[in-house]
Amino acid sequence: MPSNLPSSQASKPACEPQFVRIAETGRAPLRFYIDGDEASALQGDTLLTAVLMQQRRVRNSEFSGAPRAGFCLIGACQDCWMRTEDGQRIRACSTLVTEGMRVLTQSRAARADAAVAGVAGLAAQGDAP
Repeated sequence: MPSNLPSSQASKPACEPQFVRIAETGRAPLRFYIDGDEASALQGDTLLTAVLMQQRRVRNSEFSGAPRAGFCLIGACQDCWMRTEDGQRIRACSTLVTEGMRVLTQSRAARADAAVAGVAGLAAQGDAP
């Protein structure tokens, strides 16, 4: 199966996407960013479709940390909320992806916690900067 990752990411280990495109492949391509990494989508894709064409989740639950990939896919369940890099909260299932859009799969607090844990782990190993 061909990779959904842009060619610039082809050398990175690819995770299996949740969705695989089988139709409407002729629409214009566009670039957007997931957690700072460039990704590709097609004009008219919802953010949910675009993200799940790249990976298996749209975010981690703020309550349990478990991965979330949307549930109802029609805007009723509140499971697909994501944030843009500037902090705007958006519903992935009903927001069209746009050229250059930058979205996050983790909250700023979760990313900060992960960064602190990483530095603490390095410090425990004696490798802290």
